[in-house]
Amino acid sequence: MKILVINPGSTSTKVSVFEDEEVVFTDSVFHDAPLLLSFPTVPDQTQMRKDVTRKFLLDRGMDVSDMDVIVGRGGGAHSQRAGVTIIDKTLYDDTKNNVGGSDHASMLGVLVAYELGVEFNKPSYTLNPTNIDEFIDEARITGISGLYRHAQSHALNQKAICELHAKNTGVDIKDTNYVCAHIDGGITIGAHKGGRMIDCTEGAGGDGPFTPTRLGSIPVLAVCRYLEKGHTTQDLRKMCSRAGGFVSHFGTSDSKKIHKMVEEGDEKATLIWNAMLYQTAKAIGEMACVLEGKVDAILLTGGLVRYDDIVEYIKAHCGWIAPIALYPGEVEQEAMAWAVLDVVRGKKEAIHYNPHDVFDKFDWDDVVY
Repeated sequence: MKILVINPGSTSTKVSVFEDEEVVFTDSVFHDAPLLLSFPTVPDQTQMRKDVTRKFLLDRGMDVSDMDVIVGRGGGAHSQRAGVTIIDKTLYDDTKNNVGGSDHASMLGVLVAYELGVEFNKPSYTLNPTNIDEFIDEARITGISGLYRHAQSHALNQKAICELHAKNTGVDIKDTNYVCAHIDGGITIGAHKGGRMIDCTEGAGGDGPFTPTRLGSIPVLAVCRYLEKGHTTQDLRKMCSRAGGFVSHFGTSDSKKIHKMVEEGDEKATLIWNAMLYQTAKAIGEMACVLEGKVDAILLTGGLVRYDDIVEYIKAHCGWIAPIALYPGEVEQEAMAWAVLDVVRGKKEAIHYNPHDVFDKFDWDDVVY
C-alpha cells in the first residue's frame, strides 16, 4: 500500500511517501514570506503546492499514479470531529471557500489531495485538521454575545505527540493531563485532558503568542488604532497567518536568519525573539490553569524546539509546573499515514464531513457572528 502524504505549513511544504508503515522518503521545501504573500489568498497557492508535490515525486522516479491513497493535512472548513475524514466535494468546497475563517496553509493539504485524487482517481483523506473541536463550552465564550472562540490549532501534531508521550511513559492516554506546545512558524498551546484537547490558543486567529508568521494576541483598542491608520481588515487577516510576527518586524519568516541576528547580539532581534518566548511561556501557564494545575507533563514540539535557548527559556519559566518532555519537529507524516492505513485495512472507520457536526451555536443565540 503506497500512501502519499501532503503537509503544507505556514513556511514550508512537506511531502512523504509510505509503503505500508515504512517511509520511502520525506522531503520539504521552505517558502519565505515574499513568495507566499504574492498570492492574494491561501487557496491561490494550490497549484504551486501541487507542483511542489509532483516535483518531489518525479525527482524520485514516481508519480501520483503510483500511489494507492492520498492524505492531506486539513483546515479551513467548519469545525470537525477528531479522526480520519474522507475528503469529498463538500469538504473541498468548504475548505476552498474558507468557511472556517482561518486563512492558513493547512487548508492546502485538503485542496491538493482532493484535486490530485480526482485527477488520478485515488481516494483522499485528512486526519485531525486544524479545526477539530473538542472544546469544553467555557473555552468558547467571549465577552460579546454570539461571538465565540473557535478551535484552530496544530491539532494533528499535538494529539499525535500526546499519544506518543503516553505510549513512551507506559500510561493510558485516558488517564493523562498534558499541556502541549507546538512551536514553529505557527505556535499553538493546548490543554489535553484524557486525550481530548479541551482548550487551545487559536493559532491563526490572532490568539496566543506571536510567531514567525502570526501576530498573536493584541488588545482590541490597539487593533482599532491600526485600522484607524488606514489599514484594512484584509491586512489584519494576512497578519493572523502570513504577514505578522517576524514577517512584520523583519520582512522574513526565516527563523534561522532571526536567530543568527540574536546570536550576533542584535538588540531588536533579541528583544523580539525573547518576547515570543515570553508569550509562549505565559500561554503554557494559562493552559496549566485550565487543567487545575494537575499537569503530568509539558510537551514541547515543532521545528523551533531545536533551539536550545527556547527550551531553556521555557524550562526556566514553566519547569515548576510539571516535567518538560522534548519532541523536536513533528510526527504529522507518520500520524496521517498510519491512521489512514488502519482505515484502508478496516481497523478504523473514516468519518464523513458534516458542516454542523460539532458546535454551531447555543440554544439561546439570536445572532451568531
